Amino acid sequence: MPRWSAQTLPAAVLFDLDGTLLDTAPDMVATLNELCRLRSVPELPWETARAQVSNGTLGLLRVAFPGQDPAQQPALQQQFAQLYSTRLVSETRLFPDMEALLGGLEQRGIHWGVVTNKPRQFTEPLLDALGLLERSACTVSGDTLPERKPHPRPILHALEQLAVLPEHSIYVGDARRDIESGRAAGTATIAVRYGYIEPGQDPDGWDADFVVSTPAELSQLIFGYR
Repeated sequence: MPRWSAQTLPAAVLFDLDGTLLDTAPDMVATLNELCRLRSVPELPWETARAQVSNGTLGLLRVAFPGQDPAQQPALQQQFAQLYSTRLVSETRLFPDMEALLGGLEQRGIHWGVVTNKPRQFTEPLLDALGLLERSACTVSGDTLPERKPHPRPILHALEQLAVLPEHSIYVGDARRDIESGRAAGTATIAVRYGYIEPGQDPDGWDADFVVSTPAELSQLIFGYR
């Protein structure tokens, strides 16, 4: 079956979390730099750290602690998690114009949900604190299943909960793994340039069906304005 092609409204829109739905970088980067101070290593510049946020805790730790003894990795991850849990929503917000997009989906009866590699211990409290958990028709975290993106299973699991076919659905993300996961699952894919893009990465080269620069442009693409 052909994927959604912007000629009709989709039945479901699934979002990656960090760098796509939510601007979590302020709290993630602040946590990382607090850990750097505690460990007496140099803090990372904002842009350097921001570009790694979609890679999660491990991505951030790799750039802040290069050459770290692998045996120390679990302790670093645990300390990061403890620090991050105290400031999940200090500065984290929906990206500008994203509330209007979510409201437009809800008004049209289009399911929306979250499929992220972020662990459930952060995903659900974060969405709940922002009033989004009950609005989300499904939430699949990085440890919901044995598989994580770029495997297609998390997206397929979300669509099974919604009883929606992949070809009637869209997956939106800011990393190559998001597009690979969506394409493998059979959804249409939209890459967003406003997210946390690593140096040398170009969303135009990820083989997404569409690429947008802002949430407002994403709304225009999805609604068309129907």
